[in-house]
Amino acid sequence: MIRKLLRSVREYKKDSILAPVFVSLEVVMEVVIPILMAFLIDKGIDKGDMSYIVNMGILVLLSSLVSLAFGALSGKHAAYASAGFAKNLRRDMFYRVQKYSFSNIDKFSTASIVTRLTTDVTNVQNAYQMAIRVAVRGPIMLLFSLVMSFMVNPNLSIAFLVAIPVLGGGLFFIMTHAHPIFERVFKKYDKLNNVVQENLHGIRVVKSFVREDHEIDKFKGVSKDIYNDFSMAEKMLAFNTPLMQFCMYGCMLLISWFGAKLIVGDTMTTGELMSLVSYSTQILMSLMMLSMIFVMIVISRASCERIVEILDEESDLTNGDNPIYDVKDGSISFKNVCFDYSKKADRHCLDDVSLDIPSGATVGIIGGTGSSKSSLVQLIPRLYDVTEGSLQVGGVDVKDYDIETLRNEVAMVLQKNVLFSGTIKDNLRWGNENATDEDMVRVCKLAQADSFISQFPDGYDTFIEQGGSNVSGGQKQRLCIARALLKKPKILILDDSTSAVDTATDALIRRAFREEIPDTTKLIVAQRISSIQDADIIVVLDDGKIDGVGTHEQLVKSNKIYKEVYESQTRGGEEDA
Repeated sequence: MIRKLLRSVREYKKDSILAPVFVSLEVVMEVVIPILMAFLIDKGIDKGDMSYIVNMGILVLLSSLVSLAFGALSGKHAAYASAGFAKNLRRDMFYRVQKYSFSNIDKFSTASIVTRLTTDVTNVQNAYQMAIRVAVRGPIMLLFSLVMSFMVNPNLSIAFLVAIPVLGGGLFFIMTHAHPIFERVFKKYDKLNNVVQENLHGIRVVKSFVREDHEIDKFKGVSKDIYNDFSMAEKMLAFNTPLMQFCMYGCMLLISWFGAKLIVGDTMTTGELMSLVSYSTQILMSLMMLSMIFVMIVISRASCERIVEILDEESDLTNGDNPIYDVKDGSISFKNVCFDYSKKADRHCLDDVSLDIPSGATVGIIGGTGSSKSSLVQLIPRLYDVTEGSLQVGGVDVKDYDIETLRNEVAMVLQKNVLFSGTIKDNLRWGNENATDEDMVRVCKLAQADSFISQFPDGYDTFIEQGGSNVSGGQKQRLCIARALLKKPKILILDDSTSAVDTATDALIRRAFREEIPDTTKLIVAQRISSIQDADIIVVLDDGKIDGVGTHEQLVKSNKIYKEVYESQTRGGEEDA
């Protein structure tokens, strides 16, 4: 796990090395100062040698300044290294998510990914900064201070060796009991983020149903769970500092007590006792640093595991050994295709689907809710892979294509398509980043979007808010259709993407498709018969299986499901009239 995380250090290796080097030099200078002070007291002050006092005082001052300089350099490089490491870690996680297939994304909630990119990375960043600075400083200072204290008086220094195992045992007990709680806490953070995201995304629904109190109670419940778990974990960690202080202050009292007796007996000097007290303080500080590291490790360990889960997740959609980089045409062939979203599913989502679609054809797909219409069309650009059978585009199995090449030739417009914050032009250029203004106007006219865009004061430079919240559902769908047309795809898939436009506009869009892009294969998933009535081929899906294939006239006569839908919609329209 650690090795995988450290791959994100990359260009910050130099800073990551210099930080512990400088902190080591800082510690060396700090450890030297108490022994210099002992010499100053014993050989200068006690003997009244002013010249020695001045010289030794200057040496102590210089040592302090050098130690300060090394400490500042260490802090600077540690800050650069940890911030750079966090930046790379976020980048690596985000890039990994971009490579995920839909099935990979289904394993993680949006809230969970956001928490890992923010809270978890911050925890790891703080832990890394402490690891390359404090985690080096603490052990080195502890070791050097122990060595120097034994050089001064080995008998008194034995007290430190007794205290360290007691402290270590206590820390180990706290660590093993606190870590599982932090693992649970970060999962609840995911839930908290999910509650907030759902509330903000559906705030209009919340207010229209006057459910603010319900949402507040839901937030309070999750927030209280996090509070309770954090309180429990912090109570365990709170024993860390008292245990450490008990051990170290006990050592200091023992040293002061026995040291005073040794001074009275002329077997120890005042300077030596003072240096031992200074070293005991340094040992105390080093153990405090180690305890801080220990707390940070306990917290960050759960975050590290969650980050590595993202980095370890491999996309189940990859290119073959010799991918094909050219799609000949828009012909589509399903051959005994079966599909499941999960390997554990007890029945197929799509079952034994066989269908041949010639290039340039207009295909209507209709069926009830849950009949797997969207699942069928999502297999074409290889958003998911077929479970059994084969799917060919342009006479080639989709698994043999370079994924990017295939998806560039297939444009999908979803019912709940997304617009991003930016101008209308920015959103349209998702289809073709090099599109000219004339190209954008042309496709918007095809999608029946130019008329409402022209009414905006800023026209095509109108700013679209996040998620397209300042345009209507029908306007959003038409902009998404125009964006897809800018790709000039060989296959255009409209997944119930005209549901929010009126029937007249729907008819104009379909007529524009027939006249302007006759060579593009068009698949129209719809609930309205009128949207697919004039299609070359109409496919009726029922419970993941093809129930009928034919033209409108043929299916009205031969297919029970299609006939019932047609008659219900026609009868409903006559009653409305």
